[in-house]
Amino acid sequence: MAKRSSLMRRRDFLKTLPIAVAGAAGFPTIVKAAALGREGAVPPSDKIVMAGIGFGMQGIPNMRAFLQKDEVRWVAVCDLDKEHLKQAQGIVNQHYGHESCSTYHDFRELYARGDLDAVSIAVPDHWHAILSISAARAGLDIFGEKPFSHSLAEGRAMCDAVKRYGRVWQTGSWQRSVDNFHRASELVRNGRIGKILRVEVGLPAGHYDFARTFGEWAVGPPPRELDYDFWVGPAPFVPYCKARVHMNWRWNMDFGGGQLMDWIGHHLDIAHWGLGFDYAGPVEIQGRGEFPATGIYNSATRYWVDARYADGTPFVLAGGYDEIQSGTKWIGEYGWIWVDRGGFETQPAYLVNEIIGPGEIKLIKSRDHCQNFVDSVKNRALTIAPAEVAHRSASVGHLGVIAIETGRRIKWDPATETISGDAEANRLLSRAYRGPWQLPA
Repeated sequence: MAKRSSLMRRRDFLKTLPIAVAGAAGFPTIVKAAALGREGAVPPSDKIVMAGIGFGMQGIPNMRAFLQKDEVRWVAVCDLDKEHLKQAQGIVNQHYGHESCSTYHDFRELYARGDLDAVSIAVPDHWHAILSISAARAGLDIFGEKPFSHSLAEGRAMCDAVKRYGRVWQTGSWQRSVDNFHRASELVRNGRIGKILRVEVGLPAGHYDFARTFGEWAVGPPPRELDYDFWVGPAPFVPYCKARVHMNWRWNMDFGGGQLMDWIGHHLDIAHWGLGFDYAGPVEIQGRGEFPATGIYNSATRYWVDARYADGTPFVLAGGYDEIQSGTKWIGEYGWIWVDRGGFETQPAYLVNEIIGPGEIKLIKSRDHCQNFVDSVKNRALTIAPAEVAHRSASVGHLGVIAIETGRRIKWDPATETISGDAEANRLLSRAYRGPWQLPA
């Protein structure tokens, strides 16, 4: 009998397979607990070994969700803030009842451990590409937060890396795993309101004080628990102030993208889903925005973006305008369908209860976003919010930002991902990195 150490572990084998191939190799979509040995349990050798990076906001709830999965064994946390790191480690150790969770300051050391299968990344936008591409190169599957990228060129590089290394990707666009968004999108896809005449996407306006640090703009030395230079990383260096970092970094365009980019991966993503535009994009886009007159934040507090797609469908993305309702609204020949968090309305009203019948379009169904990722890690199928889909959603936001910044109508080619006849706008598709950081190959 061969020694156990000489056998290839299941997760090592899965890392050698591209997405959608492992299922054909005989791995079921869902492995029943009874088939794995003790009923109700997954043997340690078959667990998905995970770690997380970034615990200042969304990283904590994401990690808690994965800790509830019997198929997952969470082994490490990584953060540049020692207080966040300590909190995250404590949650893991308390969950398992022993002091087993390792801590890391540098993501490169985390990736080099060699025993990881997947990583959950919830860091500021300007770090998404470097961390994600590095994870893909290390053979890790990735649960990454929205917005997908910090620039359109980064997004393309991330998609290429996920494909090149055969990784599973799930974006934190969790609305796709919620019933009302799923049902609304299916109704639109199946023509219940006829040809779509207009799409309205209402996003938040202003700046939320997530960290309760608004006004704390005094420049000074960073706290000892935070490696601020590393935190700034590839972005242009600016002096430390409390209001610039945790959670409220998103209002600075060097680190985030304001409300437009913070929400584009939610409501615009659903608009694409309902129209079958997951792999499409606009051909024209223009916009306008209003910005703070004082302070350190430079993202738009109020904005209006008009886009037109190749089939002629017009889109409006707006934040701060009463005439555009929060959420996603498809307006068609025979009525409209609107959906938001906790809301779902149609005209005519009876459409709310319409059933999608046999032979009609059935969108992928998930009611647990993290479980959908876990299942895809096991069977190598596409997740409900894969990389290319997330990239196409985020691209609309990036183009809107460019249109607002230039004040011009942008002509976009979704196939080549280039802007026609505008060299300045084309340069804005990518961002320069502060050395020594560079985008991994």
